[in-house]
Amino acid sequence: MARDERAPLRSESWWNAGALDAIGHRSQFRMQGYPEESFTGRPVIGILNSWSEVAGCNAHLRDLAEHVKRGVLRAGGFPVEVPVISLGEPIIKPTAMLYRNLMAMAVEELIRGNPLDGVVLLAGCDKTIPAALMGAASVDVPALMVTGGPMLSGRFRNEHVGACTDCWRLHDELRAERITQADWDEFEAGMCRSDGHCSPMGTASTMACLTEALGMAPSGSAAIPAVDSRRRHVAERAGSQIIDLVAAGTRPSDIMTRDAFENAIRTLHAIGGSTNAVIHLLAIAGRLEGVDVPLDLFDDLAASTPLLANVKPSGAYLMEDFYYAGGLPAVHAQIADLLHGDALTVSGRTLGEAVAGSRIVNDDVIRPRERPLLSGGSLAILRGSVCPDGAVLKVSAASPGLLQHEGRAVVFGGVDELHATIDDPALDIHPDDVLVLQNGGPVGAPGMPEYGHLPMPSYLLRQGVTDMVRISDARMSGTGFGTVILHVAPESAIGGPLALIRTGDRIRLDTAGRRLDVLIGDAELAERRRAWVPRPHHDTRGYRGLYQRTVMQANEGCDLDFLVGRSAPVRAGITHG
Repeated sequence: MARDERAPLRSESWWNAGALDAIGHRSQFRMQGYPEESFTGRPVIGILNSWSEVAGCNAHLRDLAEHVKRGVLRAGGFPVEVPVISLGEPIIKPTAMLYRNLMAMAVEELIRGNPLDGVVLLAGCDKTIPAALMGAASVDVPALMVTGGPMLSGRFRNEHVGACTDCWRLHDELRAERITQADWDEFEAGMCRSDGHCSPMGTASTMACLTEALGMAPSGSAAIPAVDSRRRHVAERAGSQIIDLVAAGTRPSDIMTRDAFENAIRTLHAIGGSTNAVIHLLAIAGRLEGVDVPLDLFDDLAASTPLLANVKPSGAYLMEDFYYAGGLPAVHAQIADLLHGDALTVSGRTLGEAVAGSRIVNDDVIRPRERPLLSGGSLAILRGSVCPDGAVLKVSAASPGLLQHEGRAVVFGGVDELHATIDDPALDIHPDDVLVLQNGGPVGAPGMPEYGHLPMPSYLLRQGVTDMVRISDARMSGTGFGTVILHVAPESAIGGPLALIRTGDRIRLDTAGRRLDVLIGDAELAERRRAWVPRPHHDTRGYRGLYQRTVMQANEGCDLDFLVGRSAPVRAGITHG
């Protein structure tokens, strides 16, 4: 691909500005030891790196950046590494989701305000991947992503374990007193054995796969383990590929089309991916002009898309096994007739061309089309009197016997109340009850933390009960499992129906009919609404205050309302003569 020679590089407006401006721009690189000919007249490539030592999933990205630089230099470009905010879901409080939009703003403004002709996005954790895509989509300069890759499978005695699907399972065993503290400590020691993000099909692995399905990451790269040398090969080739994208003038808006999002949603169902991906895909689509991705599209594409990835939490294996079994290209080859094969990718090839000839190596890890784990619908979008604007249920990780259920609500007004009382036998919680958590949403928490995987009462765990229907306006870790209904919209903190439910109300889940209803009359609901009083915001200053005032609901992607759509392009102007 050859760039139109008549179209100047974006960076040239920095080098060709007025004399005083240009000397200031060029001197910033000269002072680092780069002569003018090393960066003028050639594409300047920003390597936007979310590396951080406090976000373990991203802690190895500095090494990947060096390999990207090699590729950029080999292809005739000039690489510059640009640090951006890093977010590690297990560490930052109350949740990395609160800061996803802040990172997206940083990515957008760093690209807009600097002499970058193209960017390689380096991200590895749950929120850094979508945040980088959101920011790049808004600026719409040529971009591609290299994800950090999953960690190696954990080991606990003779078992392969994954962070953190097996955390939830074994923590329940600890609370039920079926394993000891010493067992738990031994499990912790072997759970995370290498760099990389979580080893099941959690949100980070899901978003890496969906980035590849969108066409924004090199084909076959999503599942390569973080410590595998082939991930560094991908990084170096990406440095060359971004030069091709700049030369051709190929932008994120050329790649992330409506067809590409349909491919990503099909992929989400086929791999049994995280419920969080629904929110992230909605947010990314919201940054692109003319790309309409409504919440119901996820349900429209569900029934005809088989679940093929036998990976925790929807299966038995881990991401390392998934890669060795053929990875995402093998899944895509199985559902090629359901995908838009002519969708463009950052490699310059179509998705169909990229996955042609891919095959399954282990047909228990990746099931063939004729032998799926589910024939369709790994996720379900629910509506009803509890969630008129939608809610999400991960069917593939739920208990089949609870997918059609009616039970008494046991309501918790917030996460502190939940943890303070869940193990109190005086609550008299029964296995067929429905646990309901309020005030866990974008505004109410704030930030929509991963509170949705409500803990089971320990006295029921000791009786052998392992799952109950649980409902909240919060999120759940992509590594979580159970009959957990999430993202209830509108949320309780802004007066959604969830705020009006009281302990003792009857709730009916009808997954087949895609319904979630509280069985009380309209008059009673109206009376409760009149009596409802909102809680005050947690924070009114700084970014948190801005977030709570402008964040949209889960069914709209939880972006800030003023960030939807494209940003204005920026080229360097003359500020000094």
